[in-house]
Amino acid sequence: MSRHVAVLMGGRSAEREVSLVSGAACADALETVGHRVTRIDAGEDLPEVLAQTRPDVVFNALHGRYGEDGRVQGLLDLMGLPYTHSGVLASALAMDKPMAKCVFAQAGLRCPEGIETSLKCLLAEPPFPPPYVAKPAAEGSSVGVVIVLDEESRALTGRNDLEPDCRLLVECYVPGRELTCAVLGDEPLAVTEIRPNEGFYDYRAKYTEGFASHLVPAPLTPDLYDQVMDWSLRAHRALGCRGVSRADFRFDPSRGSDGLFLLEVNTQPGMTPLSLVPEQAAWRGIGFEDLVCRLLEAARCDR
Repeated sequence: MSRHVAVLMGGRSAEREVSLVSGAACADALETVGHRVTRIDAGEDLPEVLAQTRPDVVFNALHGRYGEDGRVQGLLDLMGLPYTHSGVLASALAMDKPMAKCVFAQAGLRCPEGIETSLKCLLAEPPFPPPYVAKPAAEGSSVGVVIVLDEESRALTGRNDLEPDCRLLVECYVPGRELTCAVLGDEPLAVTEIRPNEGFYDYRAKYTEGFASHLVPAPLTPDLYDQVMDWSLRAHRALGCRGVSRADFRFDPSRGSDGLFLLEVNTQPGMTPLSLVPEQAAWRGIGFEDLVCRLLEAARCDR
């Protein structure tokens, strides 16, 4: 049945440009299968725009703050507009990395040792010796992530986008392999190994063609592959996610069976031509249009 779908994209976060690409791809797919689509660049006037647009359902293609942290979800709940992806609580928990770590620990999922702090406190007294990873407590797509490899603090002091008192999550660095697994509905899709051409899988490597290789399915032992799939589903359920999520991991082979570490869960994973979820779905025989339609069919409000 054809529906009037408002596709939210763009927004005000650091991931605005990627969201515009994701939103355009999803809007094109929805139009191809016969839905009436209104594309909305989500700004401060979003409540008024939605009230005027009067869609049947909202496809949330926003990434990062405001669109992925429960705020837009709360607005849509208040307006009674069913929407794709996770609801308020799951979105807020997943976006707040220190809180998500608490949820994962309760679910028995291993994460790197970490502590919440501020840039000012980190520079004065690091919680543990390098190497360690410092990241904003509530950002996505590796925005602002810094790997500190030695006692030299230039990697942190050279940043002009971090306020002295901003919340940071500092974690012990886990060497090894980068793995990720998407959950669609209540089913893990596949495990991908990500191999950046240089450095780590940062914002540029995620969204620039040729900066990283994706191996689907990841070349892992059957036991490790199943463990990543199982942990992804358990993390998805522990947070209360719906629609689709993607869990990111590091695996340190030197630690054997204790080498897998859950880093975070993304509740609004990218839907660009280079994104991991569409790639895993395609490997499972789910085309992009089918993937977008499945997300639309699962749209609802929190009650």
